[in-house]
Formats: sequence, structure tokens, C-alpha cells
Amino acid sequence: MTMTIRRTALSLAALTLMLVVPVSSPVFSAPAVVDTITVGTNPVSVAFSPNGKRAYVANLGDDTVSVITVATGEVVDLINVGDGPATVAFSPKGKKAYVANAGIGTVSVITVATGTVDSTIIVGGSPRSVALSPNGKKAYVANFGGDDVSVITVATGGVTDRIIVGNYPRSVALSPNGKKAYVANADDGTVSVITVATGEVADTITVGTNPFWVAFSPNGKEAYVANADDGTVSVITVATGDVADLINVGDGPASVAFSPNGKKAYVANAGDGTVSVITVATGTVDSTITVGGSLRSVAFSPNGKKAYVAKYYSGTVSVIQTR
Repeated sequence: MTMTIRRTALSLAALTLMLVVPVSSPVFSAPAVVDTITVGTNPVSVAFSPNGKRAYVANLGDDTVSVITVATGEVVDLINVGDGPATVAFSPKGKKAYVANAGIGTVSVITVATGTVDSTIIVGGSPRSVALSPNGKKAYVANFGGDDVSVITVATGGVTDRIIVGNYPRSVALSPNGKKAYVANADDGTVSVITVATGEVADTITVGTNPFWVAFSPNGKEAYVANADDGTVSVITVATGDVADLINVGDGPASVAFSPNGKKAYVANAGDGTVSVITVATGTVDSTITVGGSLRSVAFSPNGKKAYVAKYYSGTVSVIQTR
């Protein structure tokens, strides 16, 4: 009888302990800057390789591309390219990197395995942006000084088409299905919609003032346009070509990038040195990350855990831990 009472008392004590000890919940930290990497002079663009192991940074001021090993945050190589590299983009398989050289009107093609420029392609006047089609067969180059887009056939390395768009095209992006190319025209506040199959401009969409950058959501349903002069992001519904929303962000938005899962969009604001974090489902800015400096470009790592932000005047890249 005594033994039974002891066991009952012990069971009750254990139950009481379970009830009063708090159960810890997972703690999710807010996005924050966790590292700063020194690169070249006046970095303006950053892109991650598809496997997420490397990041390439185009340094406008010294005609180089800094190569960062993402796991360590170390610059492991410095590649000389053309005059005034403005953007860099990887081929879908990550074997090549294309660099638009604004100062000389060329695209440098880097073999990633060796870190060498194996060819140089003459395009249009002052190319500011380059993007690869999802199948890797074409590269599209927005020529700021020529009001056109050069289309490179990757297999031959030559320009096979030239498409007239709006005034001062600054950015070009391909839809995830590869059927459309969007071109942000800085001078006339529009986006030219190119039908890839025909190479023709099928539509012109009015957005904000001085659109600097355009990016498609991973599901291809929306495109975000960073309007540098009015502190907004235009949200385009791709199926209809309509501007469905206008989101107020920081001062001088220069770049926008979607997280790989499409739930967030980061906007690099050149004027106030912040990154606006947009919740895509609601179209609202839910937080602002203070980075400092004059920001030019933002890009997500393929796993979505980090975002790199190029800081023009300091010659650095800030690393944001996103989650």
C-alpha cells in the first residue's frame, strides 16, 4: 500500500513539473546585416551562381569582377573585364557568366571554372543589363545608349537580333517560362514587353519615374519594377500587363529581387541606404533593413538564406542574413 502511494505521488509531481516548465518555441530572427565584404571600386551589380557557391560582383570603377566564395565570404579572385562593367548574369547551368560593359559597348563572357574571359561580344551603346533565357540559348542585353536590346545566340556568340524598345533601357529580365522579356526604360517611365518567340515588342506598360530595375516573381505571375525617382515599386500582373499596385519603399530604389520561394521581395534604396522588405502576398513593406551607403544592387542566394547588397561608394558588399 505504501509503495502504491509513493508511485502515485511521484507521478503527480512529474505531471506538475511538466505543466509548469515552459516549452520553448523556435525563435525567428529579423533580417540583419551580418558581414561586410570588401570588393572592387564602385560595385554596382551582384549575382549568385545557380549552385550558390560563388557570387560575382561587377565593379564599375576598376573594370573588374570580384569572385566571392559564399561559404567563407572571402574574395578568391578578381577578373579583368571590359570598361565599366554594369551587370553580371550566370547561364542557367552556371558554366558561364556574362558581364555587360557599359563603357565600351561589349559583353565579356567568363568561363566560371577557370575564371577567364574566353570571348568578348560587341553589342550596342552603353549596355547596362544582361539576362539569360531560362533554356540558356539566348542572352538579352539592354543598351542604354542605343534604345534597343541586343539578342545574343549563345551557341555562336554573335548578335542575331536587335529590338527597338523605349528610351534609355536600363534593365532586362526574362520570365521564368522564357516567353517574355521585360525591359525597363529609364527615360520614358515604361516597360517594353518583348515576345521572345517573335522578337517583337508586344506591349508597352507605363510604370513610375525613372525605372531602374525589373524582376519577375519565381512563379512568373508578377513583375516588380523599381522606380528610382519616385520611391516606389510598380507591380505588374504579367497575364494582363496591368499595373496592379504601387508600393512605397525607400528613397531612390535602384534594384529589386525576389526570394527563391517568392514570399518576399527586397528593394535596395540608393538614396537612404536601406533595404525595404516587401511581403508579396499583401504588397506591403513589413520591415526596413538599415545597411548604409549608396546601394546599387541586391540579390538572393539560391537557398534564400542570404542576400548580398552592393554598396557603390564604399567598395563593399553587405551580407544580410534573411532567416
